[in-house]
Amino acid sequence: MTARAAAGRPLVVPVFLPHAGCPHRCVFCNQSAITGAESLSARPDPDRIARQIESFLAASRPRPLVHIAFYGGNFLGQTPQTVQELLGLAGAYVSGGKADGIRFSTRPDTVEKQNLDAVAPFPVDTVEIGAQSLDDRVLIRSRRGHSASDTAAAVGLLKSRGYRVGLQLMIGLPGQSKDSALASAAQAAALAPDFVRIYPALVLAGSPLARWYRRGRYRPLRLKTAVSLTAQMVGIFSEQCIPVVRMGLQATEDIRPGSQVLDGPCHPAFGELVRSAVWLQQLQDALLDTGENGRLRIWVHPRTESQVRGQNNQNIALLKKRYSLQTISVIKENSLDPETVRIEAGEKLRRVLRCGPVKKRSP
Repeated sequence: MTARAAAGRPLVVPVFLPHAGCPHRCVFCNQSAITGAESLSARPDPDRIARQIESFLAASRPRPLVHIAFYGGNFLGQTPQTVQELLGLAGAYVSGGKADGIRFSTRPDTVEKQNLDAVAPFPVDTVEIGAQSLDDRVLIRSRRGHSASDTAAAVGLLKSRGYRVGLQLMIGLPGQSKDSALASAAQAAALAPDFVRIYPALVLAGSPLARWYRRGRYRPLRLKTAVSLTAQMVGIFSEQCIPVVRMGLQATEDIRPGSQVLDGPCHPAFGELVRSAVWLQQLQDALLDTGENGRLRIWVHPRTESQVRGQNNQNIALLKKRYSLQTISVIKENSLDPETVRIEAGEKLRRVLRCGPVKKRSP
């Protein structure tokens, strides 16, 4: 492993390997739709990947930290020869000074000593684990083929080797209740990952879940429910200073209603909706003891203003109505941390609120 590079969010150069190394077909999965890949080649093409990396680097603004990331499949489930070939290709960019490290996503049951021994010579910095849930009943219904204990063991082994660890979780899985999703978040937080991603399950054309949906065996979460649940999960991770670096799948031509998405909480700004919901809850909690005071002033960083206001100023309207406020002033202040707002409610309350972990870690 290379030494940790400069702090800050890295430029992540994504290389998608749809279904590569996957021994199971999870009910929600159609990786060709998620990644936009045209084919599901069992063996990745190194020349195509090199061209993809070069093109991405050329089109991106320079950042102090650059990671080449292998996503979309089960990286350690591929043949040892393929793993070595891909890591060698990415490693050449590190040794050539064009990148600072490598990351990949893999299933928890492929994080084994012999696999990590094979990875050790390469400059891998971060490993993301596709846990999806820590409820064994939900994992069985989703045909994941691994258990919650596999995830715990994988995190422990990776940490013992010094890797940064990310966990990927999903909401709206078959058989998953709100309590199950929140319990999975609490269990995941207890494992102390370096960061988390949360994705809502979507009904993708060509997936087993699409057949269940058409037969009435599965009903996806509605957008409002998915946003509220994700916001509660973000709160759980924030309490443990664990950043949630992505919420919702990245929007593409395929990942939008009316394309490959048959149903489900698909929104191009899902993460913004969640953060807006988190801010609303923070503000409501702070105002519970103020009574009717007629005036609220909120100082925000300009980047945070739209999240605090909510879509179409919904947060502002709700706060006015719920707390009988005559005016709410949102004041932009560049000196504030984007994760922080300062509020003043009449003369009764002055408080600083945060959205997200107190101590941020680089994703």
